[in-house]
Amino acid sequence: MSTVFKGSFTQQEPIPEAGIEAALRVMRGGRLHRYNVADGEVAETALLEEEFAAFTGAKYALAVASGGYAIGCALRALGVQPGDKVLTNGFTLAPVPGAIAAVNAEPVFVEVTEDLTIDLDHLARLVAETEAKVLLLSHMRGHICDMELLMQICDGAGVQVVEDCAHTMGGAWKGVPSGRHGAMAAYSTQTYKHMNSGEGGILTSDNPDLMARAIMLSGSYMLYARHRAAPPPEAFEQVKWVTPNVSGRMDNLRAAILRPQLADLPRQIDRWNALYRAVEDGLRNTPGLKVIDRPAEESIVGSSIQFLLPAFSTEQIAEVLKRCAARGVDLKWFGGAEPVAFTSRYDSWRYASPQSLPNTDRILSGLMDMRLPLTFSLEDARLIAGIIAEEVRSTALSA
Repeated sequence: MSTVFKGSFTQQEPIPEAGIEAALRVMRGGRLHRYNVADGEVAETALLEEEFAAFTGAKYALAVASGGYAIGCALRALGVQPGDKVLTNGFTLAPVPGAIAAVNAEPVFVEVTEDLTIDLDHLARLVAETEAKVLLLSHMRGHICDMELLMQICDGAGVQVVEDCAHTMGGAWKGVPSGRHGAMAAYSTQTYKHMNSGEGGILTSDNPDLMARAIMLSGSYMLYARHRAAPPPEAFEQVKWVTPNVSGRMDNLRAAILRPQLADLPRQIDRWNALYRAVEDGLRNTPGLKVIDRPAEESIVGSSIQFLLPAFSTEQIAEVLKRCAARGVDLKWFGGAEPVAFTSRYDSWRYASPQSLPNTDRILSGLMDMRLPLTFSLEDARLIAGIIAEEVRSTALSA
């Protein structure tokens, strides 16, 4: 009888006890709003920003309501205007082009490579053709491109880069933390990301003018002096009069939950990567299945894993999905004609102008995706890999 995996792909670990205790202190005190603090007290949100800036090496950090808000706030801080073209990955998740559309700008999609990173040759062509001045770079599913080459292309053309680091919090390229190359970087603390506050986000930058605008946008009113990982007061003198309040603050309750998770993140990354390597090893040498090799320059956070079934038909992929699901393995497919849950393609986002990305179409047609929650053990990871390998092999043989 075939083995069946009985775990859950959506079950996260509990919030650490230190986070629960901190949250209880905030709730008992009643001061949930980030600017509602007693005399001499420092808000949990301000402390989280300070600690996150130190963790990433950024000068400034701003805690906000969601990763999507962080992206939109960055675009507004950069001065993106209605009708502006903003470059972004053709392979990403809906909140990325959604943030561009939300400021009434126009997403221009860039092809993806078989390594699941942005196609730098196509990017260079689009930079020249469109004269876009902003790239919203999605490190989709934790895959980081050659950031030195990307910045060479963008800096040479005067293109500002916003890094979407929702899947790379704690990752790096050649030792430089993800988010440290562009003008601004957005992170997510939604439940399925690397720290869990249900919803939440953090925006970082080294640019005092950009961060001053972002803090005013987030709804600081004139309380910006209560931020600790923030530019000096003089950076706000002009922007405070002309920057609209687009409120999206994080509250002290979520910040209290997140601070212990941030302190523990390096250990958690090691655990994710052990799960990732166990699944990766179990999938290697499976006929019809292509493992996506990660470059030595990339420090990964393996909270999900992707692989390709490049020669499989739509019918064969449907069969793999069905067979794996019957054995408890929840695979997602990014090649479907219709959006399913969070898996959608660039042609699903019909608020964007129709565009043709033949390489992206080809790659997504065989792209499989799977979460690796830390509630899995290494034995679970090996079992899951074995189930996938068996069902891919069986499907290929039965064709």
